[in-house]
Amino acid sequence: MTLQGILVFAFNNSQIDYISQAINLATRAKKFLNLPVSIVTDSSIDSDVFEHIIHYKPSFTTGKRYYDGALSNKNLNFRNDARTHAYDLTPYSETLILDTDFVIADSVLSYCFEQSHDFLAYKNATDLSGHRNYGEFQYVSDTGVDFYWATVVFFRKTLLNKTFFDLLNHVKENWTHYKQVYRIEGSTYRNDHAFSIAIHIINGFQKGDFAKSVPGNLLYTTDKDILHSIEDNDFVFMLEKQRRKGEYTVVKTANQSIHVMNKFSLDRALKNE
Repeated sequence: MTLQGILVFAFNNSQIDYISQAINLATRAKKFLNLPVSIVTDSSIDSDVFEHIIHYKPSFTTGKRYYDGALSNKNLNFRNDARTHAYDLTPYSETLILDTDFVIADSVLSYCFEQSHDFLAYKNATDLSGHRNYGEFQYVSDTGVDFYWATVVFFRKTLLNKTFFDLLNHVKENWTHYKQVYRIEGSTYRNDHAFSIAIHIINGFQKGDFAKSVPGNLLYTTDKDILHSIEDNDFVFMLEKQRRKGEYTVVKTANQSIHVMNKFSLDRALKNE
């Protein structure tokens, strides 16, 4: 077994090319982190960028509203149930799970493998716009528990982490029950919510230290923003203005990894990179 590596999950729908996003992530991971990447997918992939291609057929499909900026959205299929099986699917003893829409532009995440804690996830994140303060990214509901991001998760193969992922899968399989108990609104199953609930449970139904923070800061743009272009490590965004729906401010970042929620604009930017 290879000691260290990245695991990414990619299941295309009719309009979002998660596979191309995963290929971009793997290419950048080798450049900035010097780590191999394995992909979990149900697609046939003709690329040598992945160390392992792990085939998995999703057990269910849900619907999700995908925004492309503030004024355009579509309801599309969303297949995201495989992540709860990461412990069993990973070919690595130390695994960094990344979303395909996490665009790497620095080496900060390499420190995951140098620190001593066995499970890491972001609880806090920073909106690039600077003016939004989403409560849904702080707690799973108005009366719920702390929100943890499933966008970037690090874990080692330990007995406790095996227990955690078994619990995580239990939460997913009994989602209707846990959604009601934790008063989560909306019909879409989200890994962020499942991870948050499982962390709360394994901490003894209270705040605890099972999940330490991933090194660095999770920077994100929402799906109401638009990624205009990518040029090497420079990203140009159009960020929705405060209280000005459909109007944008142009912002450029350099040498900063970022979670890009607008999948449509990410696909376009990668094609034009």
